[in-house]
Amino acid sequence: MTLTRRAMLGTTLALPALAAGAQTPWRPTRPVRLVVPFQAGGATDLTARLLAERLTTMLGQPVVVDNRAGAGGNLGADIVAKADPDGHTLLLCTIGTASINQFLYSRMPFKPEDLSAVALVNLVANGVMVHESVPARTLAELIAYAKANPGRLNFGTPGNGTSGHLTGEYLKVRGGFEMTHVPYRGSGGVVPDLLSGTIQVAVDNLPAYLEHARDGRIRILAVTSRNRWFAVPEVPTVQQAGIPDFEAVAWFGVQAPARVPAPILARYASAIAEISRNPEIVERQRGFGAEPNPLGPQEFAAFIAAENDKWREVVRLSGARLD
Repeated sequence: MTLTRRAMLGTTLALPALAAGAQTPWRPTRPVRLVVPFQAGGATDLTARLLAERLTTMLGQPVVVDNRAGAGGNLGADIVAKADPDGHTLLLCTIGTASINQFLYSRMPFKPEDLSAVALVNLVANGVMVHESVPARTLAELIAYAKANPGRLNFGTPGNGTSGHLTGEYLKVRGGFEMTHVPYRGSGGVVPDLLSGTIQVAVDNLPAYLEHARDGRIRILAVTSRNRWFAVPEVPTVQQAGIPDFEAVAWFGVQAPARVPAPILARYASAIAEISRNPEIVERQRGFGAEPNPLGPQEFAAFIAAENDKWREVVRLSGARLD
């Protein structure tokens, strides 16, 4: 299973222009609500707050982050799917809400076509992290420990249907071992329980764990990207740890309710592209472990379609299913 390579390597922005006859770019007339479908503290929330800060300045109206966690991100996504298509409600979407969940859940509160692609923002590698008490210094040692101690390990993720959840399930299938999944309502719940030893393993986006790894309170055994991740170049990939062709990189983007007019989508996409080109913003995103990779509405829609093909198969192979 491989992530679309053009998304990992692409740096060229291909964003639609506003209609030739438009007099002025669209601007919101009241505060914009940016719904984050997870708790504060994780990479989703960090990305949203960075965007909200700059969009507020660029658009002349407050962009307010609204954390609505629940149901693997479906709760927040459903709020946006049912919002008025006037450009004043946006979703900070994730790989789970925009791709994985439709294959994982037997019933969804909304349909994928209820949301429109606005822009891909960035990519974030997942990591396999362990509490300091776990007697494993490498992923291979963790797998061997899990096989020798069935039922001993729990692995926390930001929730059912998140990239952490499916990455963990995929890792179990490919590694031939068992761990018990413990879903939370965002990374903000996983981190303290991993630090305390309530759970032994976390499979999650890297950003929320980097500081604690540097302090030595947890260990990052592997990253799930194809190549070593810039934020932790000393950490091997899952492939280097012995599981070939393994890749599972999370991503974050912006979606809007379906039927939002194209000029509005284009205005947000161009603003996000401008934000992403700013060297300070690039540095800040990399500071929390994210790699900027902006794509406009059409390119982001094609990217989601390719991700759907991959994660549909991962769900099938893992046997994961939620009701």
